[in-house]
Amino acid sequence: MLVLTRRLKESIMVGDDVEISILSIEGDQVKLGISAPKNVDIHRKEIYLSIQQENSSATQTDASAIESLSNFFKKQ
Repeated sequence: MLVLTRRLKESIMVGDDVEISILSIEGDQVKLGISAPKNVDIHRKEIYLSIQQENSSATQTDASAIESLSNFFKKQ
């Protein structure tokens, strides 16, 4: 892990097109601003992990559901 120290209104560049800026510091809370192209998804980590879990669950198919669907189309 790379650890960088930044002060208020300073930035970090990630690659050529993602800029992370320190907008404010209040107590133990830091507000970040992120400038990135629209094709770059940006999520808080807990949201990202939730999306990954949902995507994984969606790809798990129940064998009985596939069989029921197969039987449905055989009847038609």
